[in-house]
Amino acid sequence: MKKIVNTTNAPKPIGPYNQAVMVNDMLFVSGQIPMNPETAQLVKGDVKDQTRMVMENLKAILKEAGMDFSNVIKCSIFISNMHDFPKINEVYGSYFDENAPARETVEVANLPMFVDVEISCIAVK
Repeated sequence: MKKIVNTTNAPKPIGPYNQAVMVNDMLFVSGQIPMNPETAQLVKGDVKDQTRMVMENLKAILKEAGMDFSNVIKCSIFISNMHDFPKINEVYGSYFDENAPARETVEVANLPMFVDVEISCIAVK
């Protein structure tokens, strides 16, 4: 059974997709960028602040689905500059305990709206 998950506490999709889709007990969360859901403005500047906004957006979507970061089993991180990896990793890591999920981090030429970081995840109830 497929269920669409959306919340006003995370940015509205900027294209033909939903914030997340639940299939049985698995939640597939679309890539989140550093957009403030209250202002619909991008968080610019420090990549740590950008990453924190991305993680808060993911947190809001997980909460809407009745989950939290302890349910996350896989993350994909896309960054525009691998030199930012240590800063992004520091913020990202603060949202997980010793049972962090599997993940990959990939440097890409561009991201939506030319942001510096985008993160998606898969979670299981």
